[in-house]
Amino acid sequence: MYETMTYTGGVHKHYEMEELIEDLGGFILQKNESQLDITLTIAIPSEDTDKIEKKAKELLGAVEVSPLASTEIAVVSPTLAHQHLPHAACDIAEYMRRYGTKTNMIGLARGAGKGIAQINKEEKDLIEEHDLAIFSLGSFEECIRKKKFLFEDINIPVIVTGSPVIDADEINANAYIEGFGRIPRRLKRGENIRALRKLANTAETIISKQKEDLNDDPLIISPVIVKIAIERNVPEVEHVNSPMAIVSQLDGVRVKLPYDKFHEEIENVVVEGYRLGDIAEIKKSKMYDHILVKILPETAII
Repeated sequence: MYETMTYTGGVHKHYEMEELIEDLGGFILQKNESQLDITLTIAIPSEDTDKIEKKAKELLGAVEVSPLASTEIAVVSPTLAHQHLPHAACDIAEYMRRYGTKTNMIGLARGAGKGIAQINKEEKDLIEEHDLAIFSLGSFEECIRKKKFLFEDINIPVIVTGSPVIDADEINANAYIEGFGRIPRRLKRGENIRALRKLANTAETIISKQKEDLNDDPLIISPVIVKIAIERNVPEVEHVNSPMAIVSQLDGVRVKLPYDKFHEEIENVVVEGYRLGDIAEIKKSKMYDHILVKILPETAII
């Protein structure tokens, strides 16, 4: 089992951290350099996290567990038009990225009013490709309660945000975070930052619970290992014009290559002696015809 962590430190001698990660059998998921600082999002065998912490202290850097790293979260708004000002949704998406997750903003086709708000099957399927969904709603309690049909049958955990105080159980959500709503400005005030922190902490708690559930019936192969194997065996990945050509999820990966052209090549990638097509469900994503790889649990091949 791999633990995802974020290391932040100086460029000087950072290669020592990278060498240690490789020696421990870990992986660098993402690397960001900014002048004299460097940030590494890494996956390390759980039993070796203390060695990373010791090395970080030696290099005068900092390391922390990042439960949201290697996850993909959908930030959903009934619409991205002026009726639901996108400032809150945009700031939520940007803030969550600081915790290592990949966020995608999704605006529903018909959400301008509570009387005509809808969600169709294609939108629902797209949302369910993610590990977690955050529904960014408005400022009116009655409106939020009536729009609960947008998410109450979504088959992944759902966090709802809005302005009034509402019990999550009353709207059939996994969690509800107040302090958002229709805010026609950036979320930079103290109360907004506190609400964003609460949202991130709640998301981390839900993701951690999902990881515990996966431990009861582990995946055949870790998504981190599948990601590295695809990067090494499918050279076209290097030419993808995207900051993250392969996005790790809790139970698989999203490969940003056209399904019709590359799905057979992905299926034939060999990972630790397994042909990927034999241990994973590989299907066309609802997002830009990407390739979605969902790894099967160990009980699937017994």
